[in-house]
Amino acid sequence: MRIPMFQQRPVSSAVLAALLSGSVSGIALAADASDAEQSAADDRAATPAALEGVVVEGSYVVNDQLDTATGLGITLQETPQSVSVMTSQQIEDQDLRSLNDVINNAAGISSKAFDSSRDGFSARGFDVDNYQIDGIPVEYEGGQAGGETKTDTALYERIEIVRGATGLLTGVGNPSASINLVRKRANSDELAGFVSASASRWNTFNVTADVGNALNASGSVRGRAVAVYEEGDSYVDYLSDEKRVLYGVIDADLTPNTLLSVGASYQENEPIGSMWGGLPIFFSDGTRTDWPISASTGADWTHWSTEHKTLFANLTHHFDNGWQAKLNLNRTTSAADLELLYLFGSPDPETGLGMGAFPAAYDNEREQDDFGLRVNGFYNVFGREHELVLGYSHSEQDFIYNSASAVETPDVGNFLEWDGSYPKPEWTEKSRAEDYTTKQTGYYLATRLSIADPLKVIVGTRVAQWERKGFTWGNVPLDYGDDGVVVPYAGLLYDLTPNHTLYTSYAEIFRPQDEQDRNGNLLDPLTGKNTEIGLKSRFLNDQLHTTVTYFFTQQDNRAVTDPDFVPPEDDPTRSAYIEADGVESDGFELEVVGEIMPGWDISANYTQFDATLEDNGGDARVVNTRFPDKLLRLFTTYEWQKWTFGGGINWEGETFTEVTNPATGETEKAKQEAYSLVNLMARYAFDDQLSAQINIDNALDEEYFSQIGFFTQLAHGEPRNISVKVKYTF
Repeated sequence: MRIPMFQQRPVSSAVLAALLSGSVSGIALAADASDAEQSAADDRAATPAALEGVVVEGSYVVNDQLDTATGLGITLQETPQSVSVMTSQQIEDQDLRSLNDVINNAAGISSKAFDSSRDGFSARGFDVDNYQIDGIPVEYEGGQAGGETKTDTALYERIEIVRGATGLLTGVGNPSASINLVRKRANSDELAGFVSASASRWNTFNVTADVGNALNASGSVRGRAVAVYEEGDSYVDYLSDEKRVLYGVIDADLTPNTLLSVGASYQENEPIGSMWGGLPIFFSDGTRTDWPISASTGADWTHWSTEHKTLFANLTHHFDNGWQAKLNLNRTTSAADLELLYLFGSPDPETGLGMGAFPAAYDNEREQDDFGLRVNGFYNVFGREHELVLGYSHSEQDFIYNSASAVETPDVGNFLEWDGSYPKPEWTEKSRAEDYTTKQTGYYLATRLSIADPLKVIVGTRVAQWERKGFTWGNVPLDYGDDGVVVPYAGLLYDLTPNHTLYTSYAEIFRPQDEQDRNGNLLDPLTGKNTEIGLKSRFLNDQLHTTVTYFFTQQDNRAVTDPDFVPPEDDPTRSAYIEADGVESDGFELEVVGEIMPGWDISANYTQFDATLEDNGGDARVVNTRFPDKLLRLFTTYEWQKWTFGGGINWEGETFTEVTNPATGETEKAKQEAYSLVNLMARYAFDDQLSAQINIDNALDEEYFSQIGFFTQLAHGEPRNISVKVKYTF
């Protein structure tokens, strides 16, 4: 039996005028909502292990059972939390090549650059620090990036995003979101795959191959390999990059009910001309700068080279009684080699003098080993069938960071004439700047109780342990953590009709902190709490999904300086802290995704929230203003004969950072006004195998900042970019 890797959809004959008439919500509400729900027995049927992980492509919706939020293996409709999925079809249509590209187009989450090699993500007013690969939590810190946000999408079948607190499965983090990268699987026992070649602006070229086949006569052992090579320049002066990606996976049906999957991935990015930070916001006289979009602080030798590797093994067994067990092993290694130049200060508007330079060389490595065991199935109580998941996870991460400085630091000179030729310095011998180990262990349990046919209740908890030991910058010792932290989860779902489900949920997450009180005791961990209520609906035979959500999120136990603490005479620099209320965020999300009619796909969503922190005077101030609190994402495609036409808008509300004017010493807002990016695409299928696609990103050539205010600097976003791709599928 062949399980197609790339399913072609039938072409619609509907007229294009339908795209221009009526609202999305009106079409959705007018859709027939009386589609029959699949029987509970079909939903609960044990899936043969050989089909584990198979997803039908060519769609913007996922109707499969997912573990992302609860581990119970339930559909998005049955999950009492906001979950969005970027499918492979949407990733292909929008030509999204990196994780950062996906986040910039996903529902309820946003990205801002730190510089040319680092990006930060945020959701609902909180930084995103939770990542998963096939449901296995992987933790990293963006300030010491090893290429994580540049991860190539060619490695993954889809990307799932759960918004809110996700402590039940991920343990430690902020109540923002968790990003789950779902790897591609060897799911074809016949030769199938594709090769593609593309070219885009700034001399960028990409070649990708994705091939799968049976490795034995029966097809019980299958393999899949992915390779990507890309090189090119940038709209930023002196910046170029070379990327290599390799991925291989073998799926073996050890028995009809047992599947073993082993594989490895590798990605290497070698940029030249990397920026560290951004461009000055002010001239020395206090006036605002106005740099060309291509302006850079990089030099012809600066680089932020990264290497990202994973090794994994997954074993899944389906028991005859409908229960299932999963064993996961994962090793992730991220490394970076950096030679950088940080320029700071405010240049004179006439002479260009006044900028300082800080060259530095670093290398880091983050190695994490993960082990996970999960068992889930069904049980009967009071004549009704319920679901249960039991799990254990353990991770251990070692992180080291080495640094060197310049023996001599030449003057910057006239920055107005910067041409990237700043001389590369001689480096001192590297020394260990950071070295620590982080361990996390969790036991979790969740059950979905069938109280009545339309009423389901999900309750769960995680008992977690987290610790970090070692030292950080300045040889400051690290030895803190928390043990026996209970992380609850509760959700309620009520089916108003078979296709409309009202839900509410409460979820928590925690993050240990190393601040101490006046008695030298560690403060309790930051606790994130997320409550939401919403309505999930399905239309058109489960091909169109809508979600309306209201959420309230808060993070408590924030460390603030103890106002009554007096440092002892023998330790006058000592500080003490107390716990205080933290950030509160409330808002709503609207999402429509799927197929409005045959051949017409849409992904549309809007997010709005207020994230505030109460200061010492009792006044609430907005926080995390580098990221927008209003987001609109819209993309749609329509198939007509051999053509596919698509387009969309990404709109973000105003963002700002408070900065100090160097001339007046007063605080000012460095703002990015609300802006829209219009993206277009078209694809022509010459036949069932050969196609050509063009994408135009930022089609109206909107000028905007990818970041503004970070260390009183700014960076420009990418102007109009055009890419053309030819793809051959077999």
